[in-house]
Amino acid sequence: MRTRPRPARWRGFAGVGLLLAGLLLAAYLNLGPGPTARAGPSTLVLLPRGAGVSEVSRVLKSSGVIRSQLLFQVLARATGAGRSLKAGEYDIPSRAPVLSILSDLQAGRTLHRSVTLPEGRTSAMIVRQLQNTEWLSGDLEVPEEGVLLPETYRADRGASRQSLVDRMRSDQQALLDRLWAARQPGLPFNSPREAVIMASIVEKETGQADERRRVAGVFINRLRMGMRLQSDPTVIYAVSRGEPLGRGLRASELLSRSPWNTYAYSGLPPTPIANPGKASLEAVLDPIQTKELYFVADGSGGHVFARTLSEHEANVARWREIERARAGGG
Repeated sequence: MRTRPRPARWRGFAGVGLLLAGLLLAAYLNLGPGPTARAGPSTLVLLPRGAGVSEVSRVLKSSGVIRSQLLFQVLARATGAGRSLKAGEYDIPSRAPVLSILSDLQAGRTLHRSVTLPEGRTSAMIVRQLQNTEWLSGDLEVPEEGVLLPETYRADRGASRQSLVDRMRSDQQALLDRLWAARQPGLPFNSPREAVIMASIVEKETGQADERRRVAGVFINRLRMGMRLQSDPTVIYAVSRGEPLGRGLRASELLSRSPWNTYAYSGLPPTPIANPGKASLEAVLDPIQTKELYFVADGSGGHVFARTLSEHEANVARWREIERARAGGG
């Protein structure tokens, strides 16, 4: 008996079946867990602004986080996500499914980096730190002293350094407006700028949080009485614009006629000597009420305070003994 040949349409159905089976297998392989990260638990991927679906899929494939550019493009267009993929830096976990990656890109779940600018740094120091932060972009000019609020700031990779400095400036102004409006009555400041100058001195004089309002109270007492502030950090600023000296101050420097030398002149110096943090700004606008006029290091990282010159001289003598003992290895 002769076998009747199958109609052409059956051969076509068989071909379609094989194609569908192949597509189902490809979908299973590509919609499940993605590739293992080449190094570590995740992969950093940077998607440029203006990139379309094809370019995004190329970047993802070259980074090793998806298996198929074609499947990603099909899913992105089929779901409508391709119209709203967000640029930025993504931290994609190892073996992340393609649908999970697509969801993150559509929602813009980018990696937010941060940079911490410590209190008490000069504007030049802050600019230097930002210039050395490789994931930021653009150049900077050094802003005037004391107009930036040191803090930890979050930003995306590629954010401009200037935009970060602008935020530091506006954040300080907003904080200063609030603190100035609620300031303690009777303070010897004619403007918020004078409060910033005083806060910069307090910032450099003590790193102890529980001392700031007390140190501020001492300096404010001196201002009210017309006494010279006699703050070593102001002399250091006169010598090096705030860069560490790596040594003690010389007698000739204490006698210099620089306008920042508060041993030579009464009142505040002409500008801040650093960028004070929030706590120091709060301290000078709400200082402790005290009759103290003097303080000196106590040898443990803090200070000892005094109301009278004789008390202060005794405290200074004890500090000199501590210094001699340390120098002698005792």
